[in-house]
Amino acid sequence: MQELEKYIAFDLEFNTVNEVSHIIQVSAVQFENEQEVAHFDSYAYTDVPLQSFINGLTGITADKIQQAPKLEMVLASFAKFVGDTPLIGYNAHKSDLPLLAENGLDLQNQYAIDVYDEAFERRSRDLNGIANFRLSKVSTFLGIKGQSHNSLEDARMTALVYQQFLEFDQNKLLLEKQD
Repeated sequence: MQELEKYIAFDLEFNTVNEVSHIIQVSAVQFENEQEVAHFDSYAYTDVPLQSFINGLTGITADKIQQAPKLEMVLASFAKFVGDTPLIGYNAHKSDLPLLAENGLDLQNQYAIDVYDEAFERRSRDLNGIANFRLSKVSTFLGIKGQSHNSLEDARMTALVYQQFLEFDQNKLLLEKQD
């Protein structure tokens, strides 16, 4: 797995109504040399009614969304935060990256590592055959705590899972050198 000295882990929360997804939270954490050095976290305004399921899942309320800046402002601030830093995510190529692109922010070329794909590849080697690859399940298995379905917490958990995988790789290299 590629080892990045500097990267940003990101995550989105969204509200899907009539098969259209609306971004309601954008978050990211920047890491340098395995340390969090900055974070970005913003709710995004939408006039689409918040689904009660989403409220229950994320804890995001209609009031938080109504008082938030418009999505265009949030994405402009997020793009500035990201700059040209490599990105990592958890299954982001499936939903988060396409949703950002639909809203005018294409970060596909900066997407360096999908931690979900890494977890899937490591299931028998590093994850003892774990069957459920949800971020919360993989994090719990690795002893990483966080509040699932809060995009800032999910971004942090993604970064910490990535770091744990790097540690597994480093340990494996050390063992191979000893042999």
